[in-house]
Amino acid sequence: MSGLVPLIDTFRGGTLECRHFGAVAVCDAQGRVRAQAGDPHWLSFTRSTLKPFQALPFVEAGGPAHFRFSERQLALLCASHSGEPMHVREVQDMLAKAGLDHTVLQCGCHLPIYVGDGVGPAPDRFDERHHNCSGKHAGFVAWCVQHRQPVESYLDPGHPLQQAVRRDVARAAGLAPERMKSGTDGCSAPNYALPLSSLARAYARLASGERDAEFGASFGPLSQAMRAHPELVSGTGRNDLAFMQAGRGDWVSKAGADGVQAVASVSRGEAIAVKVIDGSKLAATAAALAVMDQLGWLDERQREELRPWRAEVVRSVRGAPVGERRAAFRLGRGG
Repeated sequence: MSGLVPLIDTFRGGTLECRHFGAVAVCDAQGRVRAQAGDPHWLSFTRSTLKPFQALPFVEAGGPAHFRFSERQLALLCASHSGEPMHVREVQDMLAKAGLDHTVLQCGCHLPIYVGDGVGPAPDRFDERHHNCSGKHAGFVAWCVQHRQPVESYLDPGHPLQQAVRRDVARAAGLAPERMKSGTDGCSAPNYALPLSSLARAYARLASGERDAEFGASFGPLSQAMRAHPELVSGTGRNDLAFMQAGRGDWVSKAGADGVQAVASVSRGEAIAVKVIDGSKLAATAAALAVMDQLGWLDERQREELRPWRAEVVRSVRGAPVGERRAAFRLGRGG
């Protein structure tokens, strides 16, 4: 654990109550570490930050054009959406274009995120389309239809789709496929642990879009779709929506479960990867904003727009201020 440093401290009544440890990597598209906190090569499961790269086999093979997926639906391929009606409609249309029913999706079913976020009441019925990963899975099964591969086993690590995903994730991250530690995500899909520096590198490449020599034809439309439709990548009241709106077309942002956050800047050619080891989403979001501020990414307007996501003030249930959160780190130069 020596590679981890305090990222966010919480105080209550002036006394330290919580300390969230983690690591940060800031990298360019060539994989050079530009800044860091803790070990920039800390190995972390990528969780949902992996989604744009899991879409690569489908996009590289011309799947979106083959099925006439819209730009909005490209954004859904990369989404951890809230299960709002706008998300479910797009996923249903994706499945219909592939000639499939939602029952083929093997992501499982959970209460839509928007319900837990207090955006609206629970629907009378919900199914796999409401799962936050259903857009990714719709792309998976569409790939199977396009390539005449079995749909029923599309999550098997040995399936041709998942072999292609592993290959393309490794290429995007600049790693040998055999170096990637594998596991299973909450949606039952294979997921990979990468050094934070490799995740940041992949996001810097994604943000570079068409300029990327290897994946430009795919990174261009994927990056554009995410920035053009952040409400579909996340949902009402979610941090990725707020980040990309505040970025005014310059930032590509994607959170992952258990304290992972990636943010890339198109204009700067750099990306941030954050891991909070206790899995706190709140601390990961606050730490990412602290990194962006220290790097000079935020102007005054953006600083104010994103102030709620810093969660600087700890409040009681009644809304009274009872404490504060502070960034506990300063970025060091990359080595």
